[in-house]
Amino acid sequence: MVQSLASEPVNPRKSNPVDTYVGGRVRLRRMLLGMSQEKLGEKLGLTFQQVQKYEKGTNRIGASRLFELSRILGVSVQYFYEDLGGSADEANTVGGFAEPTGDDLLIEFLNSREGIELNRAYLRIDDSKSRRAILELVRSLADAKS
Repeated sequence: MVQSLASEPVNPRKSNPVDTYVGGRVRLRRMLLGMSQEKLGEKLGLTFQQVQKYEKGTNRIGASRLFELSRILGVSVQYFYEDLGGSADEANTVGGFAEPTGDDLLIEFLNSREGIELNRAYLRIDDSKSRRAILELVRSLADAKS
């Protein structure tokens, strides 16, 4: 059995929270570019299923593959680790049993297809009054549910 830095047993078959985080960043960047898993797979010489496994954190992304991903997706390698946290203990708490915070829910939404599409559409609205009206509409709909 592999031991983590926190001296707790780690199941080698369970995805590592860092792998899941890095995979999520790959997915986010791919979606921001409007690229399909199939297209990314073609550029990497892989199947879309393998890309899917990377994005879910099921399969680890090796250093050379991460470098290649950074080149294809137009980001630095560091991009995949942004906002991860500094210590192994912090990384091991990712995806724990705690209730998600407001920030966690926001990040999850912004990483979703709907979140990306909504943000893209909103940014295409040039008129600031229209933007404010949309914001007020969304706020009133959210308040109506409360």
